Amino acid sequence: MNFFESNRLQARLHELVPGGAHTYARGSDQYPENMTPILVRGAGARVWDADGNEFIEYGMGLRSVTLGHAYRPVLDAAAAAMANGMNFSRPSVLEVLAAEDFLSLVPGADMVKFAKNGSDVTTAAIKLARAATGRTTVAACNHPFFSVDDWFIGGTDMCAGIPGVIAADTVRFSYNDLESVAAVLSTHAVAAVILEAATALVEPAPGFLEGVRELCDRHGAVLIFDEMITGFRWSEHGAQSVYGVTPDLSCWGKAMGNGFPISALAGKRELMELGGLNTDRDRVFLLSTTHGPETASLAAFRAVVHAYATEDPIGRMETAGRRLAQGVNAASAEAGLTDYVRVLGRPSCLIFTTADAEGVGSQPFRTLFLQEMLNNGVLGQSFVDSAAHTDADIDATIDAARAAMLVYAKAIDAGSVTGLLTGRPVAPAIRRTAAPRRLGTDEV
Repeated sequence: MNFFESNRLQARLHELVPGGAHTYARGSDQYPENMTPILVRGAGARVWDADGNEFIEYGMGLRSVTLGHAYRPVLDAAAAAMANGMNFSRPSVLEVLAAEDFLSLVPGADMVKFAKNGSDVTTAAIKLARAATGRTTVAACNHPFFSVDDWFIGGTDMCAGIPGVIAADTVRFSYNDLESVAAVLSTHAVAAVILEAATALVEPAPGFLEGVRELCDRHGAVLIFDEMITGFRWSEHGAQSVYGVTPDLSCWGKAMGNGFPISALAGKRELMELGGLNTDRDRVFLLSTTHGPETASLAAFRAVVHAYATEDPIGRMETAGRRLAQGVNAASAEAGLTDYVRVLGRPSCLIFTTADAEGVGSQPFRTLFLQEMLNNGVLGQSFVDSAAHTDADIDATIDAARAAMLVYAKAIDAGSVTGLLTGRPVAPAIRRTAAPRRLGTDEV
C-alpha cells in the first residue's frame, strides 16, 4: 500500500485544523506515522482512502456506527426528511415521534432532550444535578472520558486554560469499588455521581450498581449513567436495562444515529422539568441548540430504532465479535504470543492489548501491530465491530492478524521494535504536551 495522497492531505489538515483532526481520537498521533488514511467513503464494514486503499474498519466511527457505513434504510429516512426541510423556527413532528420512540426504549426515563454531542448532554446532566441539589461537587468514576467541558477535562493532563477551582469541584472514585463511592459521598457534598454502568473490559461486580444507587439515595446525590458506549451496543434499552438499575439521568449518543450526529439526555420528570416550563423553581438553561432537532438526524435515529426492532444487530455484532476474538487469540497462540497480544472485552466492543518482551503494555509494540494490520488491509485502534461485519470480513481480519503476528514475534525475539517500526510510536490522545508526537520533530 502507499499513502502518498493521504499523507499530503494529512499535512494540509495540520495547516488548517489544530491537531490535524476534529476529534483527538482521530488524530494522526493515534496511528503509525505516514500511515494515516484520509477516507473518502465507506460501505458496510469497509472504507476506502484517498489513495484507493481498501480497509476493513474497526472502531466504526468511534463506536457510533453499529449497522454499517451507508446503511441504506437510515440514509433513505434521513434523505426523505431533508427533502422536506431540515431546520425550522418551531418544533417539527419528528421531535414528537423521535421522543416517543426514545422513551419507549428507556422505560426508566420520563422525558428526553436531544442534542448533537455526548459532551452536550453529560454537561447538561451535571448542570441539572447541581441545580436540583444546590451543591457543586461532581463524583466521577475513573473512566477515561465523560466530556470536553471544564468540569471533566480540568482533571486530566490536558487541562491548560481551565481554572483550577473548576477542576477541584470534580472528585474521583473507582469502578467496582463501593467503598470508594461511599468515601467520596461521606466526605463531600456531592451533587452528582456519574459513571458507565459497564465497560468493554469490566462488568459490574454483584451489588455494585445497586450499592451506588442506594448510596446516592441516602446522600441525596443524583445518579447519572453515561450510556454513550453501552447504549445500542449492550442493548437498545441501555446498560441500565441489562443490569436492572435505574439512574436518575442517563446520557446517550454515538450509535443512536448510526453515524448521524445525535445525542440525548433522559431522566426523571422532576429533574428534567427544571429546564422546562412546569416548575416553580429557578429554571436551568438546559440544552438550547440550533441544530439539536434538525430533521435528518431525528429521522436517522427513528430508522435505527426500527432496525433494532427488526434485525437483531446486537446479536450479529456479538456473533462476529466472538468469532474474531477466538480467531485472533488462536493466531496469537500459534505465533507464541499469547502473553503479548490478546483480544479482550465484550464481543460487541472488543479491544486488543499489546505488550513488550517483558509483558508490559507498550505503545511502540501497539504501533507495530497497528502498522502491520494496516499493511494487511485492516484499519482500527480496536476490534469494535458492527452488524455489517461479515464472515468474510472476520476471516480476512484473522488472516491479517496472523500476518502481523509474524512481524510482532520478531520484535519480541529482539526485545525491541527497532528496524521494524517505521516512525514514532503512537501517544495518548489526552496528554499535557504535543511531544512525543510534536510536528516537525523526530524526538522519541
